[in-house]
Amino acid sequence: MHEATQMPIIFDAKPDSGYDDLLPRRYHFPNNYLKVAEAAVGDWILFRKPRRGDGAPGYFAVARLKALEPDPKDPGSSYALLDGFLDFDRAVPQNRADGQPYEEIMRSAPQKGRGAAIQGRSVRPVSTADFAAIVKAGLSDVFDPANAIKLELDPDHCDADTRALIDAPEEAQERQIRQILLNRKIRDAAFPSAVCTAYDNTCAITGLKIVNGGGKVEVQAAHIWPVEGDGPDVVQSGLALSGTVHWLFDRGLIRISDDYRLLISHNKIPSELQRLFERQMSGIILPKNEAHWPNRSYLQRHRERFS
Repeated sequence: MHEATQMPIIFDAKPDSGYDDLLPRRYHFPNNYLKVAEAAVGDWILFRKPRRGDGAPGYFAVARLKALEPDPKDPGSSYALLDGFLDFDRAVPQNRADGQPYEEIMRSAPQKGRGAAIQGRSVRPVSTADFAAIVKAGLSDVFDPANAIKLELDPDHCDADTRALIDAPEEAQERQIRQILLNRKIRDAAFPSAVCTAYDNTCAITGLKIVNGGGKVEVQAAHIWPVEGDGPDVVQSGLALSGTVHWLFDRGLIRISDDYRLLISHNKIPSELQRLFERQMSGIILPKNEAHWPNRSYLQRHRERFS
């Protein structure tokens, strides 16, 4: 259990920050933020992309702050070691639907000075209420009753404890937000939701997009680096694949090169099936957002596993 005095925090993160970040494993920050980070060890972190000329700011993931370590090369910096990293279904904008910011620090600032309120505060605390609201917005597909069957969160596929978390009133979900983030069934639903959304519910290898009358998509989210092997629940470790293709990928009969070409075991896959892959031999279908493309080191790990 977490202490009542603990409070989650926000890390601002972007690919070209100049810091030695390696999401989803670690976050690098200057020690002027160390006290804020120390108070959150064992609790949860929101990741936010700040506005820097490359689109609107937004919250894109959540993780648990496992530990802090000094940077051995720079005495003025530290590393936050992470686990339980989870991508949101889609980025959560800085402001709620009513136009007010999610973060109290910005809501309490004059409207024209809201951006300035968090300048120089790349690591900052956030209230549990604001944290819960952002997480729920980021996992909106998971909590949408219309998606229960598609994500196998309906009573036929879901245990009573998980259903109780999903069906709880908003105030109760705020108190239980940490339990929600630790629930394996919910995490298992959040990952495919994020991956399939990134690929527009289309198989990256066959190009097929099939949706049945109940709204359940045929495509599945395959882990490139499996969770049971300490792989992360991030879109970059996922591929949207049709059921048969998923089975082949999990057994190494289909692999993907670092330049996203399809590699197949010709002597183990029937020629009739291979014809489905012909159009993607020179390059698989990738998400529109390049940030969601498969991580090359994860693809290499998958290839080496079956070499």
